[in-house]
Amino acid sequence: MSPIQPGFFEHPQDVLSQVNSWQATGQRCVLVVLVETIGGSVRAPGAMMAVAADGRHVGYLSGGCIDADIVLQAQGALVQSRPRLVRYGQGSPFVDLPLPCGGGLVLAMVPDPNPAQVKRCVDQLLGRQSVSFCLDLVGNGEVQPADLEVAQGRFDLTPKLRLRVAGKGTDALALAQLALSSGYQVQLQTGDQALAAQASNLGTVEVQELAIPAHIPPAQDDAWTAFVLLFHDLDWEVALLKQALGGSAFFIGAVGSPNTHQRRVEALKAAGLNDGQIARIHAPVGLVPSMRNASALAISTLAQIIQEFHSG
Repeated sequence: MSPIQPGFFEHPQDVLSQVNSWQATGQRCVLVVLVETIGGSVRAPGAMMAVAADGRHVGYLSGGCIDADIVLQAQGALVQSRPRLVRYGQGSPFVDLPLPCGGGLVLAMVPDPNPAQVKRCVDQLLGRQSVSFCLDLVGNGEVQPADLEVAQGRFDLTPKLRLRVAGKGTDALALAQLALSSGYQVQLQTGDQALAAQASNLGTVEVQELAIPAHIPPAQDDAWTAFVLLFHDLDWEVALLKQALGGSAFFIGAVGSPNTHQRRVEALKAAGLNDGQIARIHAPVGLVPSMRNASALAISTLAQIIQEFHSG
């Protein structure tokens, strides 16, 4: 059987990708979906977990207090080839498995979920499109357009958070590494060959070469993309920020002191951008001001991006 690769499996895209991989090789599995929460909960409705017949699993639905039992329940559903609704916490028959938060969870366990639906969801999420996943308790699931009204058993799924980082030096590498280790998609744009080589060694970072400001590569920013500028070069800053401000990124940030940003603002105005466009830039970037080392700046920046992502 194919091994499960290490990493974060908390986004539906990751869990469904593993289900798709298992099904493509003929392995049976169960998709477990959190459908209801009562009171406090570690995860939100729509969170997913996948369990293979041999007990291997990806994803999580609690802080670790019930995940082992979820695996056992899922294996039982697979043996019976019958979906299950399982309740933990409030109103649960499992009195020996209380939830420390005092709340309750209802999980839907679907043995051998519809392969066509799983693959289509994965393909659309990988293609940076939102999609509605219809919970299939009877074997007739389907994917509906994401803008349809959410009905019972339907969960709107959005692509993973993506960072486009343009810059050079340790600041850019630290942010790319932190975002990647957090399970996000990362594109690094740089003209620094040493940095490009280091980033390539991280594994799944997409590295894009920057040659001259007059010819920057086309951007593919969407509503789930954050753009962060980590340059200290006004020519590059104007070119890259002008491009980002003309796109759909939900977050645009730039490193530098307030004085540096003021010079940047003046250059952007000279390049034809107006005050409303320039106001979209978070600068200096980061929740905590005046970070003096790369790792702290990366944490501060990623925290601000996540805050904007969830508030929006």
